[in-house]
Amino acid sequence: MTDNRNVIIAIVLSMLVLFGWQFFVAGPQLQRAQQQQEIAAAQAAAATPVATPATTVAATPGPAEAAVSNTVYPDRAAAIAATQRVTIDTEDLHGSINLTGARLDDLELKQYQETVDPASPIITLLTPSGVHNAYYIEQGWAPANGAAVALPTNASVWTVDGANTSLTVATPVTLKFDNGAGLIFRRTFAVDEHYLFTVTQSVENTGAAAVSLFPYARVARHDTPKVQNFFIQHEGPTGVLASNNLVAKKYSDMQKDQVIDLQNTSGWLGFTDKYWATAVLAKPGVPLNARFSWSNPTGTMDIYQSSYVETTPVTVAPGATASNESYIFAGAKEVAVVDGYKEKYGFDRLDLMIDWGWLHFLTYPMFKLLTILYGVIGNFGVAVLCVTVLVKAVFFPLANRSYKSMAAMRRVQPEMKAMQERFKDDKPAQQQAMMELYKREKINPLSGCWPMLIQIPVFYSLYTVIFISLEMRHAPFFGWIQDLAAPDPTNIFTLFGLVPWDPTFLPIIGGYLHLGVWPVIMGITMWVQMKLNPPPPDPTQAMIFGLMPIIFTFMLGTFPAGLVIYWAWNNTLSVTQQWFIMKRHGAEVNLFGNIIDSFKRKPKPVETPKA
Repeated sequence: MTDNRNVIIAIVLSMLVLFGWQFFVAGPQLQRAQQQQEIAAAQAAAATPVATPATTVAATPGPAEAAVSNTVYPDRAAAIAATQRVTIDTEDLHGSINLTGARLDDLELKQYQETVDPASPIITLLTPSGVHNAYYIEQGWAPANGAAVALPTNASVWTVDGANTSLTVATPVTLKFDNGAGLIFRRTFAVDEHYLFTVTQSVENTGAAAVSLFPYARVARHDTPKVQNFFIQHEGPTGVLASNNLVAKKYSDMQKDQVIDLQNTSGWLGFTDKYWATAVLAKPGVPLNARFSWSNPTGTMDIYQSSYVETTPVTVAPGATASNESYIFAGAKEVAVVDGYKEKYGFDRLDLMIDWGWLHFLTYPMFKLLTILYGVIGNFGVAVLCVTVLVKAVFFPLANRSYKSMAAMRRVQPEMKAMQERFKDDKPAQQQAMMELYKREKINPLSGCWPMLIQIPVFYSLYTVIFISLEMRHAPFFGWIQDLAAPDPTNIFTLFGLVPWDPTFLPIIGGYLHLGVWPVIMGITMWVQMKLNPPPPDPTQAMIFGLMPIIFTFMLGTFPAGLVIYWAWNNTLSVTQQWFIMKRHGAEVNLFGNIIDSFKRKPKPVETPKA
């Protein structure tokens, strides 16, 4: 029994380690991040010149960058209204292309809102320079071999070339810039029905000498965005760059490294948030040099960039026109859409834009199973319940053997107690007698641990899916649960809304004072499950088992509601399953007696009078 006790304690400690980070650190941070919404404000200081977007091959310099506009706007709307623009209007996107710089810097996601309230604003993805949290994407040209070529900069004003003045799925838009020195630049934007832009840059040479230029693309982000700093999902600069594989950097890492160059590679790079992402993508296999960079030229504004420059120059002969094609992804990380782009265009491992965590071989199949069930049922919460039943069915043979062994142990409890009393002063002999008893009765004392151990990877994979997948965001269940990816909005510490205060803002302990209805239900089901068995004779072990339902109730208070519902339903199924299996094998299951006994006052031990 000592070995069995040690294994059980080890399992408990493993569970505490697994969820302790969420409870003590990440949980409070997540709660605060969800409660805080920054209001866009004017920049405290003027914008500064943007760093060179990428290194280039040989002696070729990077693209020269004009200074970002020193104008500070009071808000995002004022920045958009300050320049001429070409509108973007599709079923999924709304925004505009800035004719100053011909950059994509205004984009909203029409299918997604900030909260579950239907009247809440739609998600803003890209924002012009000159306001807080500027976020934009642009393409351009770099001169080869340091040639003095008058190239358009991010301050150059382009004009619309052609009749199309609005970018839609059916109508691409072409912008034009004449440098007045024999080169005419055109930039054509096309967009599909979701989030992929195709950008074709062309150069018409009306001069007398050939010109060689390197195409580049970059995503720039001003100010450090708020992230959840959660261990199962990456947020920040990212990309897949050939043999460099997946590159994922935190914003804090970039502030230390400042510049990360990856030369002679290929692929794509950009930024990823929890549900949204941006990326610039060269054509598959095109050689390029990539760069992740950070700068803070004034000390008041961080500037992060993910950028590349193609290493094969485009040479434009006199009287000729040459072009280059690249892509922009800017939108929601919908699994079907991202996977579709990977298959259709051949983008290298674009599916890694969605971070499925360490156990991706479990989390991705779990996601696919949930989406299949959702397609049949129409409710992700009910799909979670169905997945729980399926998991129980798959592992039923193992659970049957485990509970059968537990039933056998229950039957020999009197004999085990007699052995403990007989050999109470001889532990080795006691262990030897126990082992002989297990062998004779064909009992595996560790079998009762398997149902709990099996649950851990399933729990983790489901947690990852609920936490990171966009499809679970704002997915309703029933009643007050309108977002399975968010914590239960009720709170017993506010008497479920009757007391108008928010205890989570209290210092130190505030992060622990969010406890909704479903976490309480989960705690009760966990407590009932433990009452299926009599309390362990060892006082320390009994105390640990008694505290586990309370600890887990508070830990899961800030977990996504979908996961808490899964845990409560899983406990309920486990109680039912264990009851019937152990009854069938002849073990006495006094669940209600154990529950009643837990509320009885324990008699004080009778002190033996001293001689």
